[in-house]
Amino acid sequence: MLRKAMILVAFAATPALAEEVVDGPGPNLVIEVAGVANGTVVIDMADHVAPKHVAQIVELAKSGAYDGVVFHRVIDGFMAQTGDVSNGKAGGDLSMAGTGGSTLPDLPAEFSDLAFARGVVGMARAADPDSANSQFFIMFDQGDFLNGQYTVVGKVISGMDVVDAIKRGDGANGEVSADPDVMAKVTVQE
Repeated sequence: MLRKAMILVAFAATPALAEEVVDGPGPNLVIEVAGVANGTVVIDMADHVAPKHVAQIVELAKSGAYDGVVFHRVIDGFMAQTGDVSNGKAGGDLSMAGTGGSTLPDLPAEFSDLAFARGVVGMARAADPDSANSQFFIMFDQGDFLNGQYTVVGKVISGMDVVDAIKRGDGANGEVSADPDVMAKVTVQE
């Protein structure tokens, strides 16, 4: 019995497995992922940090805009990007995936001092810091070079194993050229 307890303690102390996961006050984004990765990812949205960005993501999720959107750019050791609701729908022409947004307006940056660590979710944007719209990315690992340059909108609190299994890109700049994984259904838990 003591041996089993020691093994359990050693297992729980492993850094990758001992990540602190706290469900904060924000709404949760629940993503059903299908493809190479299959399962549920739950993101605690940081509406206290980026209220405009979180409100727009919540609005898009509630309208069903994210349903069927692919993970179009996935770079091993870095991040998985999704959320192009205009050019990134599964079953359609994905040649422009990653270049679009929604019909809602682009958002002003809401930079914070939160670090881009494993499981952190940030808003994708063009060169203009005020160009984020619907696309977001989930960090596989630390990305300090993004700190203060991109808006943090949340953190994965459940399903990081699903994120880790998302099909990696094989094309230029992490493009997933064939059969990308998809956000089959995205809902909001208030």
